[in-house]
This record gives sequence, C-alpha cells and structure tokens, in this order.
Amino acid sequence: MKSVRLGHNVDWAYVNLCEHILAEGQVHRENRTSVATYSSFGHHMRIDMTQGFPLLTTKKLHWKSIVHELLWMISGAQNIDYLKANGVTIWDEWATSSGYVGPMYGYQWRKWSARLPVDQLQNVIDAIKIDPWSRRLVVNAWNAADLQHMALMPCHVMYQFYVRPACQQNALDCQVYMRSADVFLGLPFNIASYALLTHLVAHLTGLVPGTLSIAIGDAHIYENHLDQVLTQIGRKPFPLPTLQIDDPGNEPKIDDFRYEHIHLIDYKSHGKLAGKVAV
Repeated sequence: MKSVRLGHNVDWAYVNLCEHILAEGQVHRENRTSVATYSSFGHHMRIDMTQGFPLLTTKKLHWKSIVHELLWMISGAQNIDYLKANGVTIWDEWATSSGYVGPMYGYQWRKWSARLPVDQLQNVIDAIKIDPWSRRLVVNAWNAADLQHMALMPCHVMYQFYVRPACQQNALDCQVYMRSADVFLGLPFNIASYALLTHLVAHLTGLVPGTLSIAIGDAHIYENHLDQVLTQIGRKPFPLPTLQIDDPGNEPKIDDFRYEHIHLIDYKSHGKLAGKVAV
C-alpha cells in the first residue's frame, strides 16, 4: 500500500503518512485513551509553503478554529475564555468547569516559569531580526516541572526557526517536533497552525514563509477514525489556498494580530469528515 506520490504538497504528504501507518502500523496498541490505534513511530513531513498555504483540501477544515486557537496560544492564557468568546470548542473536553487548562502551550511559549518568566516566542522573534543565522531559534513547550499541572501534556513539544539567505529568497523555515500526533483530527490542525505561526513571524521579520517540516514520534490513527481516513485518502486534492496578512499597525508585535488581520483566499475542499476525539 506504499504511495508513489511525491512532492511537497500537503495533501500528498498527508496521504503518504496515512498509507504508511495503515500498511505498517501496529494494530490495537494500548494508549491513555479507551480507543485503540494503528500506530507507527518516527516520521518526517516536509511541506513547501511557497506552493500555497498548507490547509488540507481532502476534507474541509474549520479555519476559524485554527486561527483563534493559535491566537489564544500566542496570548499565553491558561483558560479557554478567549476561545469560548469566539465560538471555538476544541478545548472544551480538557478544561475544568471554570475553563482552566493550566500552563499549557501558550503559557510555556510566553512565560515558561512563574518564578522567572521567559517570553520564548518574543525572544526568538527579536533574535531573528538581530542574529538571523542563530542555531538557537527554539521555542520549547515541554516544561517537565509543569507537566502535572497541564490538562493535556504537549503533543507538539518544540519548534525551531531557520532563516535562509537572500540568494534563497530570505525564507523563514520552521521545524516542529511532535511526540504524539492524532493523524485524523489533530495533525491537519497542527500543520495549518504552525504554517500560520511561520507566516506571522515572517511578516514581523521581513521574511517570506519557506518550508514547514514536522517530525513525528508516535503517529497514530484511532480505530474509530479508520473509515473517515480511508475516505479522505481516496479523494483527489484541490489546489491550495493562499494567505494574506494585514499589517496590524506601526511596528507591530506578535500580540497585535487579530482574526480580522488574517485572510484565507480561494480555499476549496471536499466535504467535512467528522470524528470523535479520544480524550
């Protein structure tokens, strides 16, 4: 069941991963949820963002949720009040009755430690401007001291930026490491989210989005998503959409972006495929 489709288009990269898991993944692997998975370990996706914005077209994705989730993470919040105010429910299953999820992704990106706060994301943006060839353009979400206080331990653990020189279009690349990827529900969101983050950081630093690389540890398909995945990988992809970002003001910062500054253009996709999240 090996795919012969090559290239960096996100839909084909995603199909290749799904087909590999279904052909070679371990069946009925135990995990923290009550739903068994097809699982395979150690994968790498490489997506050329110059071909278009990498939002899967083989099923319709909820763009509003993707954008608001990223803006929520960028804010560093420990509750889902912002998401609820904008009609986004994707974190409801993990939040307490008061909306608390703990020091998760955004908190670690922007504050890291309550005792000695570190704004990793802003530090990296500043470093790109003054030392673009640095090998330390890294943001880490896996804070071992805070894991027990998180509603869900980070799946996308860290990311690193890489600036290419003018002879390579002054491109900004991003590589993400995911210790765990729910391939049907979570991974399409993660791809789009980190592509959007790269676009925002590129906008702030005078660069253009280049390549998005995603390294995955445990890549898995839940058994109750199998029929949906088989339907999805049988669909022919549409051309990718493009992204337009409005400047949020003079000397903008990452916190200044709002939903209305981000425009997805010409997104055409197949219909929605629903699946129940394993909590």
